[in-house]
Amino acid sequence: MDAVLSKEAKMGVVKDIIRQLHQGMSAEQAKERFEREVGNVTSSEIAEIEQGLINEGISPEEIKRFCNVHALIFRSALEKAVATEISPSHPVYLFKQENREVERLVESIKETLDRPVTDLSAYKTSLRDLIQTLKKVDTHYERKEQLLFPFLEKHGFMGPSKVMWGKDNEIRGLLKSAIAELDSIARPEDVATYQAKHLYPLIEEITGMIFKEENILFPTSLEKLSPSEWVEILKESDKIGYVFIKLPDETDVMVKELQKALLVETEIRDNAIVLPTGSIRLTELMPLLNALPADLTFVDAEDRVRYFSEGKSRIFTRTKSVIGRRVQNCHPPQSVDVVEKILASFKEGKRDSYDFWINFHNRLVYIRYLAVRDRDGKYLGTLEVTQDITDIKKLEGERRLIDERT
Repeated sequence: MDAVLSKEAKMGVVKDIIRQLHQGMSAEQAKERFEREVGNVTSSEIAEIEQGLINEGISPEEIKRFCNVHALIFRSALEKAVATEISPSHPVYLFKQENREVERLVESIKETLDRPVTDLSAYKTSLRDLIQTLKKVDTHYERKEQLLFPFLEKHGFMGPSKVMWGKDNEIRGLLKSAIAELDSIARPEDVATYQAKHLYPLIEEITGMIFKEENILFPTSLEKLSPSEWVEILKESDKIGYVFIKLPDETDVMVKELQKALLVETEIRDNAIVLPTGSIRLTELMPLLNALPADLTFVDAEDRVRYFSEGKSRIFTRTKSVIGRRVQNCHPPQSVDVVEKILASFKEGKRDSYDFWINFHNRLVYIRYLAVRDRDGKYLGTLEVTQDITDIKKLEGERRLIDERT
């Protein structure tokens, strides 16, 4: 159904479902309507919807009260999402590694629910040790609250810090009471009451938090936060620390690895090219390239012309018929040997650039050929940059302020 609905319409339906849920609609009815009218939703859309509801006046406390039900309604849609591969040095990867250890501890606690209690003292000691260990998850939550939430707030997402932080505190309270109330178990028949009142709610909330983190919070954060923000989070994480996992490297090594991994995370998202240092809308790209005070021509690794800019004052004529043509065929026969030598030296890694300057129609023209390589040094093609430097060459002294007369 989501293929028919626009993003805005889909989010409007989901927002209405959540409002009705808060007004008394059952979770089953809400889930049925969601699957019938929407069918699919992304993690970032859920985050935007909950943020939108908060902006419209629904209190974070009210959202928190129902967020477990929200996750239940959207679970099947969220579980269909394709996991994003991330570097082992990425903060989200480290958060997830901690979650795997939390799950193991929770499984150990669940095993106690299935075993008959033959030795009450040993049962209480074993359970106390497990819960005390699990209580260290507080470090995981603190790192999330003190580092991840502030960066999301900078992007206009206050919901996680207002709603999820409250759920974290509920879990902290459940852990505290689960330990404190162990002493209330005086007889074997008290175990079932203790488990129902303390262990089952604790297990449900902790496993629910893992689902909400990994299917809503982390994917939304990966979409919203920039590479430099993730690097900053990684740098600051040492101050709070990690729990349950052993870090393989020093932080500075991990930061370098993360920077290297994030360097290639270029993608098209929401009609924009997202780069490590920012983003450019597709509608802005051509005007931006054409505004450069130089002419660009790109020849790919197969020596075929792939692109040229169309500035207002192009020096050498380029027509669209040249696209796909071998660059050797774009030069007069007497120049082909030079072209071949330049390309060969780039491909062999012997040179990265060649500079020429010529007089052309009484103008001094500066021509540069630049090898284009990926981060591993693989040759991707050649960029020709041509610039009229006649007036630049005449510059003397300095002009630091804008002169409205020129």
